[in-house]
Amino acid sequence: MKAYYYTFGCKVNQYETGNIRELMLSLGYDDTSDPAEAAVCIVNSCTVTAEADSKCRQLLRKLRRTAPDAVIVLAGCYAQAFADEAKALSECDIIVGSRAKRDIPQLVSEFISSRKRTVSIAPYSKGQQIEPMLNLGNDKKTRAYIKIQDGCDQYCTYCMIPLARGHVCSKNPDDIASEAQALVDSGHKELILTGINMCCYGKDIGGVDLADAVRAASTAQGDFRIRLSSLEPELLTDDMIKRLSVDKRLCPHFHLALQSGCDRTLKRMNRHYDTARYAQIVSSLRALFPNCAVTTDIMVGFPDERDDDFAQSLSFVKEMQFSGAHVFAYSRRKGTAADRFAGQLSQEVKNERSRAMREVCDLSAEVYAKSMIGSIVRVLFEKERDDEWHKGYSAEYLNVRVRREGRESLWRTFADVKIISADKNGCIGEITEVL
Repeated sequence: MKAYYYTFGCKVNQYETGNIRELMLSLGYDDTSDPAEAAVCIVNSCTVTAEADSKCRQLLRKLRRTAPDAVIVLAGCYAQAFADEAKALSECDIIVGSRAKRDIPQLVSEFISSRKRTVSIAPYSKGQQIEPMLNLGNDKKTRAYIKIQDGCDQYCTYCMIPLARGHVCSKNPDDIASEAQALVDSGHKELILTGINMCCYGKDIGGVDLADAVRAASTAQGDFRIRLSSLEPELLTDDMIKRLSVDKRLCPHFHLALQSGCDRTLKRMNRHYDTARYAQIVSSLRALFPNCAVTTDIMVGFPDERDDDFAQSLSFVKEMQFSGAHVFAYSRRKGTAADRFAGQLSQEVKNERSRAMREVCDLSAEVYAKSMIGSIVRVLFEKERDDEWHKGYSAEYLNVRVRREGRESLWRTFADVKIISADKNGCIGEITEVL
């Protein structure tokens, strides 16, 4: 028996698909990358954009044509946020929401026995606990995710996440510690703590915050490092930053979502900070983590974003000198407050603003990379894909290459590397010491 998996969206979805895969493996389902030979096809969906929904529906139709006898499972955010639409998809035999994914193997077995279609989409409620998931990791991967938190209560006007993921819930620190140790024991060298709104970690259980989650993961024994995935700035306090800086396993790389560098736009987005507070957080991070990388997400073309609003956002982004950025245009999303806002902008305007913002961000990324020339950084090497280069990432998430020069594989190996050249696409270095 074989199972095919497809994951749309974020790192949390990737983590959850990995957990489903481990459970399916325990039932005897081997992996396959070819849906035509799969007995079960599992699609873990995303609903951040209407395009994501459309791609999900297209894939489900294709899977039914390709594997007419397979059990097809739709899971996750699209099913949760748009339950009626999901139920109408005749291609699906099993449909589950965002917090019933661990039930999938059992539901597959029940469907095979009964051939009875199943829909399991429960509404969210306050005080709901995080779905119990502990991953053992993938022995083909260098890095592994640990989901420490789910849900969001911030209600940004453009965002579907509260509908798709529900209220904030957090993993117990002891469970984080156990999972970290299991992943290190299985050979993983980098643990990425991930969640829907990680700075809300602990809000529901009390007495702990993100720094405590990092400390819990750090208790694992072994040679590894910890990286944080995307952070929302509103709950990243100065005290939390100070306590994070004590942990020497933590990578000096912070993906701090900005969305806009204009206070008027931030207010209309219902973001819970302004540019002054954001700049203060970045300053604190750079003071306590020298040479740290600060990357971000930036949205352009939000409804009624005036020319001067965009100019302010562009100016603020230049001032921040990010080491990398994901720039994207606002996309209308049914069910959100911003979908009803006046002043929706044309695609032409969005495209031009995206181009201008990417130009600024590419330049600052190159400036940051070049500032590291002459520095020695610790690189974790990943599996080589050609005969000329060893490739990996520094703790700052710089893409680093070194020439092979006859050296055997460095997969899952740390090395100190001196950066000798750099551009916006990454760095070239020389190994000074294999650790």
